[in-house]
Amino acid sequence: MKILITGAKGMLAQAVRERFLRDAEGAENELVLTDVVPGEIEVTHGETVEKLATIGLDITDFEAVSRVISEARPEVIINCAAYTNVDAAELNAELAEKINADGPANLAKMAKEAGAVLVHISTDYVFGGIKPVTEEYSEDDPKEPQSVYGITKLHGEEKIAENTDRFYIFRTAWLYGQGKNFVRTMLTVAEGRDEVTVVNDQHGSPTYAEDLADIIYQAVSKNIPFGIYNATNLGFTTWAEFTEEIYRQAGVNCKVVGVSSEEYEQQAMARAAEKGEEYKVAPRPKNSQMSKQKLADAGIAIRHWSPALAEYLRREGKLIK
Repeated sequence: MKILITGAKGMLAQAVRERFLRDAEGAENELVLTDVVPGEIEVTHGETVEKLATIGLDITDFEAVSRVISEARPEVIINCAAYTNVDAAELNAELAEKINADGPANLAKMAKEAGAVLVHISTDYVFGGIKPVTEEYSEDDPKEPQSVYGITKLHGEEKIAENTDRFYIFRTAWLYGQGKNFVRTMLTVAEGRDEVTVVNDQHGSPTYAEDLADIIYQAVSKNIPFGIYNATNLGFTTWAEFTEEIYRQAGVNCKVVGVSSEEYEQQAMARAAEKGEEYKVAPRPKNSQMSKQKLADAGIAIRHWSPALAEYLRREGKLIK
C-alpha cells in the first residue's frame, strides 16, 4: 500500500510512520513522507532503523498539494499536520484557520481526485466541554467550540466532509508520545521540587500516540465505515490525577496540588506579564470525556490509559512500577 503522511516530523506522525511501515501480512508499505521543512528522518521498526527522505509540502498551498499527490498517487493520505498551539491560536487565528481548515480542504479535494482515503486528526475541542462529568460526548453531540483552536479544527472537519466521502476523522485528546509532551514535562518539573500545581477540574483521557496510531492502522486495515470517530485511550481522569499516576509509576516523590482552570489561567497570565509578553490563555474544555463506543462497534481494540502510560514510561526508561 502506498501511504502519504503529512507533518511527518511531528509527534503523532512518528508513531504513524512506525505503525504503517508494514501491513498486517508483514509486507512493506511504501511511505511518502511530507513536512513543511524537507529533510531526512529515521523510522524505527523493531530492531531496524531506516532513513527516509521527507518531501517539502505546505498543505495550505493547493498547487503544491495538487502536485505532490498527483505525482505520488497514494492510496491513503494521513494528515498529521496541524496548528496545535492552543493558546497561540488565540492571537494567530488566521494562520490557525489556514493550517487547520484550508489545509485539510486541499487534501480532501486531491484525495478525491486521486481516489485515496483521507485520514485526519481532530480534537475534543470541537465540543463545548460543558456537559456534566457524569456524561460522555458522542460523535453526533452538538459542536460548541470555545477556542480559536477548536473552531478552526471544526472548520477542518466540515471542509473535509464537503470535499470527499472517503475519509476517517479521529477526534483525540491529551496526546503524548515521542518528543516534548505533558508526561516528560511533569517529570522534569518534579526534579528538585517537593510539590507541583496541576489543574484538577478538566476531565479527559490521556492518549498515547502509539495507541492512536494503532487505532488508525486498525481502521484502515479493517476498512471500517468511513466517518468521524472519537479516538482516545479508554478511561477518564483529570490532569492532576494523571500527574499523580505518572509519578507513582515512575517512582517520583512529589506532591501534586490541584488548582482550578481559573487559577491556572491567572498564574499563566501573571508569568507572561512579568516577561512583558503578549499572551492569552485559550479556554479549555472542562469535560473532554468522549465515548469510544462507535470504534468498539466497528471492531477496534483500545486499551486503558494507565497501561498505555506504563508502556511509554518503560520505553523512556522511567518505569519503576
